[in-house]
Amino acid sequence: MGPSPARSRPPRLLVGLGAGAATLGALAYIGFGDPHSSDFVFPACPFKLLTGWDCPACGGLRMTHDVLHGDLAAAFVDNAFLLIGLPLLLAWVVVQRKRERTPLDSTTLTVIIVAAVTWTVVRNLPGFPLVPTVLDG
Repeated sequence: MGPSPARSRPPRLLVGLGAGAATLGALAYIGFGDPHSSDFVFPACPFKLLTGWDCPACGGLRMTHDVLHGDLAAAFVDNAFLLIGLPLLLAWVVVQRKRERTPLDSTTLTVIIVAAVTWTVVRNLPGFPLVPTVLDG
């Protein structure tokens, strides 16, 4: 038996519009608010609460706020991994889709996981980030 007309899925356009509206609302909240401030209300990172470590996405809200305000240097400091990695991932997916290939195959997912785990370990090492103190003098 086929699906009944009353239980059909919503049109893709409505799903896309809903997702776009939610994304725009989230960006507006992050852009108008200030994640650098302690007054900014957003749930804490569950990974950091459980482990005490920064996860690969920690700093992503501050990074997004800085990108929305055109401050790429501050965004890089907040989370270099996401700032560089997300546009690269998006470009990879677009190129693979144009070639009519599966964009996120097992090799790609393995590379993403290894990169995220490596970033997580490196960013939580003592002394990270290694910032030169030449300007302090």
